[in-house]
Amino acid sequence: MAAPNWTGLPALALENIFSYLDIEDLRNCSLVCKTWYKTLNDENNDVWRLHCVRKLAEEALKSDLLSNVPTYKAKLRAFYHAWNPNDCSRNVYIKPNGFTLHRNPVAQSSDGARGKIGFRHGRHCWEIWWEGPLGTVAVIGIATKKASVQCHGYVPLLGGDDQSWGWNLVDNDLLHNGDSQGNFPHVNNAPKYQVGERIRVILDCEDNTIAFEKNYEFLGVAFRGLPSQELYPAVSAVYGNTEVSMVYLGQPLDG
Repeated sequence: MAAPNWTGLPALALENIFSYLDIEDLRNCSLVCKTWYKTLNDENNDVWRLHCVRKLAEEALKSDLLSNVPTYKAKLRAFYHAWNPNDCSRNVYIKPNGFTLHRNPVAQSSDGARGKIGFRHGRHCWEIWWEGPLGTVAVIGIATKKASVQCHGYVPLLGGDDQSWGWNLVDNDLLHNGDSQGNFPHVNNAPKYQVGERIRVILDCEDNTIAFEKNYEFLGVAFRGLPSQELYPAVSAVYGNTEVSMVYLGQPLDG
């Protein structure tokens, strides 16, 4: 009996089979032949839709949380890059939608979180926005695995050591190694952040820079000379019951 021609299966049959494989297997399948690559390259087919339905909370799929990641594959990728429930302060938990952290109302504590995946190569972009009051300190940026995610007092935790770089949205101050690196954006009378605004963080591991964008306006490069080591999306907050969402967008689009 001749061996079955797996590469010649109808597209619907392939999608059905692929929907039961894990992500690592799908990467390998895309290398088998042009037909399989073409099937898996369609980011809105049933393979990625069914993976989304199984992995992502219905709340996340139906809300506007993922409005800027239009395809099923992109939504799934964003989930795998979201806040890490095992890499955050004990005073923080990740909500059931998988993308939003909630800081519990604990006095005299600064609390942070990192994303699940860090970056050493390439260019990457993600959105962060506050869904509650900022309080006296609200910092977004990046951190290595060595940076602390909790400390005593109400302080800018992110940017408070040499393992993290942050932008305090309350006073527009750039922070690294516990010192102010100047105001940002680099313009006079820069407007303050308004709760609910989405800020895009752009990390370029080739140029070793991090930049920010708000309302589709490029604000400029905030930090240069970043180390060539794994850097993670990060945030730190002090206000009780405040919530911060993060959605990974992929490679930034220039222009």
